[in-house]
Amino acid sequence: TGPVLALFHGLEGNSASPYARAIAAQALALGWRCVVPHFRGCSGELNRLPRAYHSGDSEEIGWILKALSGKTEILHGCGISLGGNALLKYLGEQGENAVIRKAIAISAPLDLAAAGRALDVGLNREIYTRIFLKTLKTKTFAKLNRKQIAIDAGRLERARTFWEFDDTVTAPLHGFLGADDYWARASSGP
Repeated sequence: TGPVLALFHGLEGNSASPYARAIAAQALALGWRCVVPHFRGCSGELNRLPRAYHSGDSEEIGWILKALSGKTEILHGCGISLGGNALLKYLGEQGENAVIRKAIAISAPLDLAAAGRALDVGLNREIYTRIFLKTLKTKTFAKLNRKQIAIDAGRLERARTFWEFDDTVTAPLHGFLGADDYWARASSGP
């Protein structure tokens, strides 16, 4: 039994994402085991709780890593994009108390405000943001229709940027004062 790699996917990703499959294949080729936990709502099933997942969910990362650490002597972490930010935030908060000592983050937005501003304009908004908002909004409307959450449906419908979505959905569902507060407190950079 070799080391275990915990791979945390990016926004709206999962274990079937091409990058997750490629990294897992490399880990397996090295004789490692690999696990790709799905963030809440990313497994193909709607999350039953009001909360979802978000870029700064280091508590969730910690819970997953602690559960995995009891099953192996050697545990490493890898985070892609959103998963990378959450993993780095966990490591920064835990310091010497972290259950892993080796990790890598790939394309992690260390400053969510700067990343959000860049993704919310121009070609980035048209290609990247629009695609992700479509899936995020679909999931959110499904939860709203099931009366699992209480948010402003009209404001959600009008959201065209990550800031608008985070201010309408992510921040209130996870105890932040708004998108600016969420982006500041969820960033791993500090």
